[in-house]
Amino acid sequence: MRVLVGGGTGFVGRALTHLLQSHGHEVTHVSRQGGKNRISWEELSRVGLPQCDAVVNLAGENVLNPFRRWGDAFCKEVISSRVETTRTLAKAIADADQPPNAWVVVTGVGYYRPSPTAEYTEDSPGGNFDFFSRLVSSWEAAAVIPDGPTRGVLVRSGVVLGRGGGAISQMLWPFWLGLGGPIGSGHQPFPWIHIQDLAGIICHALENECLQGVFNGVSPSSPATSNSTFTQEFAAALGRPALLPMPAWAVRAVFGVERAVMLLEGQKVVPKRTLESGYHFIFPDLSAALKDIVA
Repeated sequence: MRVLVGGGTGFVGRALTHLLQSHGHEVTHVSRQGGKNRISWEELSRVGLPQCDAVVNLAGENVLNPFRRWGDAFCKEVISSRVETTRTLAKAIADADQPPNAWVVVTGVGYYRPSPTAEYTEDSPGGNFDFFSRLVSSWEAAAVIPDGPTRGVLVRSGVVLGRGGGAISQMLWPFWLGLGGPIGSGHQPFPWIHIQDLAGIICHALENECLQGVFNGVSPSSPATSNSTFTQEFAAALGRPALLPMPAWAVRAVFGVERAVMLLEGQKVVPKRTLESGYHFIFPDLSAALKDIVA
């Protein structure tokens, strides 16, 4: 297949590109600048969709960037980097003379309401109770292509764990120095997925023509993982202690009240349809996933 990937040069995009190419697919990225095997967002808007068999959008500003203050300007960037890029690609697909067969957008489990007890499958309601749930709703609405032959897939991803980026890159040095610990109470659910499995689910969705709709991008053991469990397993994988909890007030001070919710609360998300689709997780177990990442 010829696959066009928005945000293909990012953390997940690099892993997906590597996997797709290993399966014999051709990959073109959409990014800020054009170049070899790459087109710019401006060129996409102006010229339209290049000939391709599938389109994936992974674009999105890092919400938990601790160096960016949470305010109106950053909120607009977060929204635009997800909703507007998705809308741009959806319009290009709808306007194409030869539309692609598949269209995959990776959103987030922030769609589901945080709860210490409720378990959510792909059929569970959500999407309209705080900034992030409304963001996911707008994001997914922007992906809708009303008519045409292109099948749509939404992958609601948990926290992506992998080497060289994402959450692990922000936590590695504090934990390595023995300064890591649970966040807030530590009891909040921690929905997670290994980067190889997120890339694997996307590739699985592209290669299986019968798949469409919503798939939860979380590990099967994710519902049983709390922030405290993750902290202990990560410290153990590094051979370091995890004795310094980060109190809730400090999280709110650094990230702002709205963003702090993503760290202080969580969702128990079950990949029901993902498993039913025949996808086999490479890293269903947290301990094995973390050992692979820090090895």
